[in-house]
Amino acid sequence: MFDLKNKVAIITGAGRGIGKADALALAKAGAKVVVSDISQEDCEKVVEEIKKNKREAIALKCDVSKKVEVDNMVKAAIDKWGRIDILVNNAGICQFKPFLDLTEEEWDRTLNINLKGYFLCAQAVAKEMAKQKSGVIINIASVAMGQVGIGFPNIAHYCASKGGIVGMTEALAIELAPYNIRVNAISPGMIETPMIDPVKQDPKAMEGILARVPMQRVGKPEEVSNLVLFLASEESSYMTGSTVVIDGGWLAT
Repeated sequence: MFDLKNKVAIITGAGRGIGKADALALAKAGAKVVVSDISQEDCEKVVEEIKKNKREAIALKCDVSKKVEVDNMVKAAIDKWGRIDILVNNAGICQFKPFLDLTEEEWDRTLNINLKGYFLCAQAVAKEMAKQKSGVIINIASVAMGQVGIGFPNIAHYCASKGGIVGMTEALAIELAPYNIRVNAISPGMIETPMIDPVKQDPKAMEGILARVPMQRVGKPEEVSNLVLFLASEESSYMTGSTVVIDGGWLAT
């Protein structure tokens, strides 16, 4: 099960946190991995770890909000391995700021990376996947996605981007199905990554969140990457257009 031998995967935001765990998991399953992030140094460290396990990977610095950099990343993957089978759209930022103080520049930066970046990467990769009539796109959203998820104070721009990801995932699943390209989203809850450091610095806020999580703990990046591995593999071959929540039961309360 979960055999990704000879598959080629691109993971954005793979220098740390969930993206790093995804890169390690897909490589362990046999995939050739493009480790992409805004920091070349972070990417190189992850690639070094993958190569120690006798797997193939390359490090590519990429700002996903810039089309030319996304196109160059995809071209590099094609030049290296001739195809792209899996995209994990994971790159994202989360800045805590009260809505009334939020600037236009801060709004634009978050949406450009978290939503526009997913669009640019998905479109560039899907054009290659359409040629080979197969592929998997996995978009990392969040429980802070509104609607069936939750709203969250002081990150209106982040919530807007994650809700947009879910809507885009469903639209792409329909549009790309004729090309045998599956598109799904994952909505994690509170996961132990640098992104939650501002929350951890406020013990009362952290206590309040954990009080709503039936499992009474923060999730691990590896627990998300296990789900990514499932969605990337043939074991999920009849799944597309789905948003899978992994949150310790937060949304069930």
